[in-house]
Amino acid sequence: MVKSQAPGFYRMMLGDYEITALNDGVVDFPPAKLLTNTTAGEVAAMLRKRFEPDAVPTSVNAFLINTGDRLMLVDTGAGKVLGPRLGGLAESLRAAGYRPDQVDAVLITHMHPDHIGGLVKDGQPAFPNATVYADKTDAALWLDPAEAAKAPEDQGKLGKYRFRAVKESMDAYSRRGRLQYFDGTGEVLPGIRAIASRGHSPGHAFFEVESKGERLLFWGDIMHFGQVQLELPEVAMYSDIDPAKATASRLAALKDAADGRYLVAAAHLPFPGLGHIRKAERGYAWVPVTYEIPPR
Repeated sequence: MVKSQAPGFYRMMLGDYEITALNDGVVDFPPAKLLTNTTAGEVAAMLRKRFEPDAVPTSVNAFLINTGDRLMLVDTGAGKVLGPRLGGLAESLRAAGYRPDQVDAVLITHMHPDHIGGLVKDGQPAFPNATVYADKTDAALWLDPAEAAKAPEDQGKLGKYRFRAVKESMDAYSRRGRLQYFDGTGEVLPGIRAIASRGHSPGHAFFEVESKGERLLFWGDIMHFGQVQLELPEVAMYSDIDPAKATASRLAALKDAADGRYLVAAAHLPFPGLGHIRKAERGYAWVPVTYEIPPR
């Protein structure tokens, strides 16, 4: 018995652009303990009918965009911040045929450890030639020394470890002049548009890319447990900084994706986290991309 998987990557085309999903790892999370605006019984019933255990294996995904002249990474996984089952993004990147030093830009949906932890390796930039782009509203919280000083030493949504991870990651790039901030909705780079989607984090953002009329929206953490939150999108996550805003962002995103019929890339839906949203009898449903291996 080998008892291990191959590094996780999945490649597809979006018009002329190559999109590669990269798996940073999988971690078991108990939705009944982490979801709010619901009950443990309701969550348990929804997991049972989907053949899910009480602790759901939850993917941590990042995504690579190759436009032909620029290589951009959306989020970076957890690095060494969140334990031994995560931190596999660099291995997945190399298995997909790329090196970290080839990445030109890193686009951060929000500054939570499982999205920015992979920015550094041994205190140095893991992507030495990349410029990092992040929303300045997120930086206003996570890089504020006063907020960090009063943060509790726990694993909560404002725990001190989150502030430490952000400071280490962002400092590594700002010292080299490779950290740039954008402000809400607007073009970040040619062909890349940020869309403000506040709530989970103060500066949470989507990234939109389009090629030859095909559109893809990188969702970040608008949804953590599709097994529950697709059918019941009003259910929130304990780590939402502003649950009401996060829920409003999720409801708007689901409706827009279903109406627009465009592709979505989700950080925590099952790898590769690429698919479409459709309206269901109750809430919404996830339609994953058809996994295929193109002819060589």
